[in-house]
Amino acid sequence: MDFAEQQRRPTKHVVGFGIVVLMHLLLGWALVSGLARKVVEVIKAPIETKIIEEVKPPPPPPENLPPPPKLAPPPPSYVPPPEISVAPPPTPAPTITTTQVAPPPAPVAIAPAPAPAAPPAPPAPPAAPRPVGTPARIDVSSCEKPEYPRAALRAEATGTTRIRFTIDATGKVAKAEIDKSSGPTREHRALDNAAVEALGKCPFRPGTDPEGKPVGGAIATVEYVWKVE
Repeated sequence: MDFAEQQRRPTKHVVGFGIVVLMHLLLGWALVSGLARKVVEVIKAPIETKIIEEVKPPPPPPENLPPPPKLAPPPPSYVPPPEISVAPPPTPAPTITTTQVAPPPAPVAIAPAPAPAAPPAPPAPPAAPRPVGTPARIDVSSCEKPEYPRAALRAEATGTTRIRFTIDATGKVAKAEIDKSSGPTREHRALDNAAVEALGKCPFRPGTDPEGKPVGGAIATVEYVWKVE
């Protein structure tokens, strides 16, 4: 039905609208009265739940199992005792008793008495003492005194000259050296040279070896004191 036809039949449209309103009113009254309370009670009722366990089927028997062990047969209820054979006691053998006879004593041999021991030999005489050498004899007091050099005397140079020297097998001075100079100047060196020259003219007595032969090598020290009087 289009809009133009509805405009021509307005009464039918109003009647349908009223029927729809009346049905809504009836439904609301039913819900307010008893029907709504029953619906609520049904909803409020407790809900029971159950858990149903699943029944599993038994596992299949295993395949290829070993056969059960064979049991040994039970022992007999009566075991007869073993037979024991008893041997007769041996017959004792006859005893033989022997008596040992002591042999006759051997003859005693008497040895002659030993000869007396020889007296000990007398001790050897002590060895003669081994000869020893003699030391050299060096006496400077028997030597001539050196002359005072003129230059040193004019300069009045004084001091002490110490000489270290060695003698040979003939007793002469083989080596002489200044161990301490008399002073630092030229005049003092003149004093040292004069002392060495005088010492070279002095004879000494050399030492000897164990056989008495003269030997050299003796070392000695001498001092010359220079003074101006």
